[in-house]
Amino acid sequence: MNMENARLAAQWLFIGTVMTLLLLGAEAIPGKAGKIVKLTYLEEAVAKGAVCLDGSPPAYHFSEGFDAGVNNWLVFFEGGAWCNNATNCLLRRDTALGSSKHMVKEKAFSGIFSNMQELNPDFYNWNRIRVKYCDGSSYTGDVEAVDPKTNLHYRGARIFQAIIDNFLSKGMKNAENAILAGCSAGGLATILHCDRFRQLVPAKTKVKCFADAGYFINAKTVSGTSYIEEFYSQLVETHESAKNLPSSCTSKMKPGLCFFPENVIPGLKTPIFILNAAYDSWQVKNILAPGIGDPEKVLSECKLNIEKCSPDQLKILHDYRNQFVDKVNVVSSSNSANGMFIDGCYSHCQAGTTATWIEKGSPVLKDTSIAKAFGDWYFERKPFKEIDCAYPCNPTCHNRAFDTS
Repeated sequence: MNMENARLAAQWLFIGTVMTLLLLGAEAIPGKAGKIVKLTYLEEAVAKGAVCLDGSPPAYHFSEGFDAGVNNWLVFFEGGAWCNNATNCLLRRDTALGSSKHMVKEKAFSGIFSNMQELNPDFYNWNRIRVKYCDGSSYTGDVEAVDPKTNLHYRGARIFQAIIDNFLSKGMKNAENAILAGCSAGGLATILHCDRFRQLVPAKTKVKCFADAGYFINAKTVSGTSYIEEFYSQLVETHESAKNLPSSCTSKMKPGLCFFPENVIPGLKTPIFILNAAYDSWQVKNILAPGIGDPEKVLSECKLNIEKCSPDQLKILHDYRNQFVDKVNVVSSSNSANGMFIDGCYSHCQAGTTATWIEKGSPVLKDTSIAKAFGDWYFERKPFKEIDCAYPCNPTCHNRAFDTS
């Protein structure tokens, strides 16, 4: 990939990510979002060098647990793709994806974050944290030097440590239950840091992990290029991530390949639940058919609305789905304690909104909502490992349709 193509790809990835985040943020259902939670800045992290891309402190939204949930913790890392070089990271530096100065000050908590029992029966009274994403590396980077020309700080791994330390001091050291979770790039962070989180919290604590839309696969683009593999390789080099990736993976293959869950999950010891759409809309737009990987615009309209795909285009999406299913099967085969809910929807991130978490009409597999499947799995009431049939067989799907303007 030459420099100009890399620059264009970086811009396209960033713009697509921002649009996805805006859509996710707009999805909360009026009147059912739960309480509004204010942003907290972790100022003490600055002294440790645990800072966003621009050097500002990391931040989070925190809703305290109550009643029987005071000693239970859900630590959820939000998403927003990644940056693989200085040019790409500069695009993010002065936005909410690279600076806490630009983050939303208040957040409505819905879905798995709701404090209403009828909308979140298993976790409504837990301590619920939404960590804002501002490092561009799924919390793996740690570069000491700061380039004075760009003022870019690659410190994601330090942010992860500072966040966990902060909540251990706020009471998580007494946790009875603790879940590390995340969506998209935060879902990938969950997979990469799952065993580390287990080590950081007390041994007596019941710990499991939950990755929502974080299972990115190593697939070629429509034009046959290895775009995402090259992108991750550059990311690991820029952020110096290798030392913070699971050694069970890096001891066997190149560090860049250890950004793919298919190569990491077989080495995990901590139980993990994977929630993902088999036709992940972000992956279709950014792995299968990014602008640079689909020069003939084979999927240009189709990737914006799956209902507009032609039979030939649907075949391409079905082939991607088959690759995904093949690669996600390691979740079940590597650890019998793992769980998964792989629906046949065109979607991305489903746990954080009532409409897809639990509400009547939300996605179901085996007559089971995401909320019930995950709750049953976490509390070991019933195992859940289900992969949906191919699109369009599931009428409960909430398929994304992206604006073409």
